[in-house]
Amino acid sequence: MSKENVTEKEEKKGFFSDSTIEVITVILLGITALLTAWATYAGSIHAGNQATNYAKSNNLSSDGNSRYNEAVQNLSHDMEVWNTLSSYEVDIIYADSVKDKNAVEEKVQKLQWFCSDNLTDDMAAAIGYDLDAFEDGKNDTDEILAWLNDENGNALVSPFNSDEFIDNYYTEALEVLDESQAVLEQGQQDNANGDKFSLVSVIYSVVLFLLGIVGVFKNKTNKLVVLAISVVCLVAALIFMLTIPLPTSGGIFG
Repeated sequence: MSKENVTEKEEKKGFFSDSTIEVITVILLGITALLTAWATYAGSIHAGNQATNYAKSNNLSSDGNSRYNEAVQNLSHDMEVWNTLSSYEVDIIYADSVKDKNAVEEKVQKLQWFCSDNLTDDMAAAIGYDLDAFEDGKNDTDEILAWLNDENGNALVSPFNSDEFIDNYYTEALEVLDESQAVLEQGQQDNANGDKFSLVSVIYSVVLFLLGIVGVFKNKTNKLVVLAISVVCLVAALIFMLTIPLPTSGGIFG
C-alpha cells in the first residue's frame, strides 16, 4: 500500500476529516446566513421605528410648543381680567362703605357682566366666585357683597400669587412636551439598536467570508484554524446580538 493511500485513510478516519470539515462548514454557512438575515431584518425594523418616532416626536413638539404659547397668552389675558375684576371689587366695596346703593347695584351688574364673559372656571374657583349663584337673579347683590366681605375668602386675593395656579396653565403643554421627549429618546434608542444590529450583520459577513475560504486551503491545519476563527466570531456575534433589545413594534413584532 502506498504512503499516499495510507495518509488518505488516516485523514478519513480522523474526526476532523476533510469531509467532516466540509459538512461543518456548510452547516455553519447556513446558520450564519439565517442569523445575518435575522439581524438585517431586526435592524431595518429599528430603523423604521426610529424614523416614525422622530416624526411623531417632531409633531408632538410642535403641538406642545403651540399649547405652551397658548398658555402664555391665556395667562396674560387672565392677569388682565384679574386687574379689571379687582378694580370692580374695590369700587363695589367703596360704594357699599358710603352706603351708595345705586352705585353698588351698578358696579355689581358690571362685575356680573364682566365675569360672565371673561372669568374662567378655574379662576372663578380660585377666587371663590360662584358663576351660577351670583348670576341667577336672586339676591345677587347681597351674595356678592358677602363674598367680598368674607375675611376667610379669596375674593380680594390674586390667584396669581399661587405658583400652583400658574403652573396649571402649562400642564397640558408640558405633558405633551414630555411625551415628545420620551418618543424622541425611544427613537434615539431605536437608532442605537439599529446600529448594533448593523454591526452584528457586518461580523456575520466576516464569518461568511471566512467559512467561504475554508475550502481554499489544502492543508487541514489551515482549514481548522480558519474554521475555528469563524466559529469564535460567530459565537461572539450571536452573544452580542442576544443582548440587543428587539423592536417594540413593526413587522412580526406587531
